[in-house]
This record gives sequence, C-alpha cells and structure tokens, in this order.
Amino acid sequence: MHALLRHLEDVGFDGAPRALGFDDQGREVLSFVPGETVGTARPWPGWVHSDDALRQVGRWLRDYHTAVAGFVPPANAVWREGGTWRPGMIVGHNDAAPYNAAWTDGRLVGFFDWDFAAPVTPEWDLAFTAFAWVPLHARDVVAAEGFTAFADRPRRLRLFLDTYGWSGPVGPFIDIVRRRVSASAEGIRRIAAEGDPAYQAMVAHGVDSALETAMKELADFPDE
Repeated sequence: MHALLRHLEDVGFDGAPRALGFDDQGREVLSFVPGETVGTARPWPGWVHSDDALRQVGRWLRDYHTAVAGFVPPANAVWREGGTWRPGMIVGHNDAAPYNAAWTDGRLVGFFDWDFAAPVTPEWDLAFTAFAWVPLHARDVVAAEGFTAFADRPRRLRLFLDTYGWSGPVGPFIDIVRRRVSASAEGIRRIAAEGDPAYQAMVAHGVDSALETAMKELADFPDE
C-alpha cells in the first residue's frame, strides 16, 4: 500500500493521503486528508446522495484509475485480501464509499482508508464504487442511510457511469456489480472463518447477509 501511495504522490495525484513511513513504535504514518466526513450517525446528510456528489466521485475514480494505471506493484507485495497483479489490472481502492471520503465546502478532497487496496480490474473497482454511491445496496440498508428514491437509481447509475467514462449498457454492468457483491460476501465469511475478529464482527452484524440480499434485489434492476 505504501508503494501505491508513493506512486500516486510521484504522479501528482492529490486525492489520497501520503505514505510517511513508520514511527519509532512501528506504527504506520500517513498524512491527514483534511475535510469533513459523513460520520457514524444514520441517516447520512442529504448531500451524500446528491447528483453533484455522485459526479465528483465519478471524476475522482476516473482520475485515480488514470493515475494508477502505470503502477506495477513490487514483486513481493502482499495485500490484505490477497490478489495477484498481472498486466491489464490496476490496484483498486476497493472501498471508495461515503464513509471513507473527506469533503471541504462541498468539494471532494479525496478518499482515505486504503487498507483494502489490491489488484483488480478497473470494472471491479468501478462496480463497488457505484454500489456505494448510486447507491445499489439492499433497500433496507440504503433507506437507513437516508436514500429512498429507488426509482431514480437507474438514472443515477447512468449519470455515474457517464461521468466516469463507462459507455457500455447498464445490464452487463449490473452483472459485474452482482458478482462483485457476491465476492465480498464470500470473502467476509471466509476470512471470518479463518479467525479474523474484525470479519467475525461483520458476520455477527449481518454484513454478509445484507450483501447477499442486495445481490438478489439487483437481479430485477432495469437494464436502462
């Protein structure tokens, strides 16, 4: 991850923290990404689900994918959730969701929390970001976050994809989202079974089950 963040700094991408090494206690040190976050209370502020926020996130992701395209991870790179880089892949953020974004005066400063960064296809990273921001999660989940305009989701998805630069049809993209969501649920259960307490807590709170519900609901998502 530090090699990735150093690459982003070298190419002038300013929407991410800087890797500053480790302190004398062996703790990771990153620069501070200034701004406000959505916080932990539900529902989230109304602007989180605005078209303007959606466009800004789409532009950030497009610019990030451009900036990271030339990054080749070190041969001994180890990622938190695995993954092996090969030509044609990028190292995606993989968790560019509202709870990891910093904003100042309505402007997206960038995303923090890069611990899920790992080699993926650009479409895989795009799929999760759309899932988080359109949003495409299960209806009860996004309703608790303050989004209930379900009939507007096809338009918002098209807006997000157009801003990013994805010109393909919605139907095949939703299939990618469903595979991405299913993989997330399976990964949470697998790592929880291996004894990771953070993932065990996610299972205990039904995070994997909610993702499975979202995948099932998206089977009926309109193609256009």
